[in-house]
Amino acid sequence: MNYRSKAELLGVPLVHIATSRMKDGKYERGKAVGWIAIGDISFGILLSLGGVALGGVAVGGVSLGVISIAGVAFGVAAIGGVALGVVALGGLAVSLYASLGGLAISAKYAMGGGAFAQHANDSAASDVMGKSLFFTIGEAVMRYSRWGLLLLLIPIIANFRKKKGGE
Repeated sequence: MNYRSKAELLGVPLVHIATSRMKDGKYERGKAVGWIAIGDISFGILLSLGGVALGGVAVGGVSLGVISIAGVAFGVAAIGGVALGVVALGGLAVSLYASLGGLAISAKYAMGGGAFAQHANDSAASDVMGKSLFFTIGEAVMRYSRWGLLLLLIPIIANFRKKKGGE
């Protein structure tokens, strides 16, 4: 599938969705570029969703963005299994300012099972984490993310029922 909206802003499509496909007998990854980009590899100015995602808000397997949510996330604000940023939340969280995670490493504040920072697992770190909107929302996302996976089942089941009904 390759969908590009006709509407553009500054020469960039508002929406571009590109999925992988076979082309001339070869597998070709879907590369999407747009204000909102969805693809195997995506470059979205505002929002980027993909296996490799780069953009303002980047969500994917590996992502780089201002706000980054991924298995491996790099960004100003990063949430992921491995998260690196100015603020970071994840299994391994490494940051310049504040980290929260299983292993949290930061220059200033860190909270976690293993915490290394100027203020590690102390009241100052707890205050920073408690007052931060990023950590409040990030913890909720991490806590309830498994329910989001259920939403993935809806299109899978719908597609399965459509195919079974069409046979």
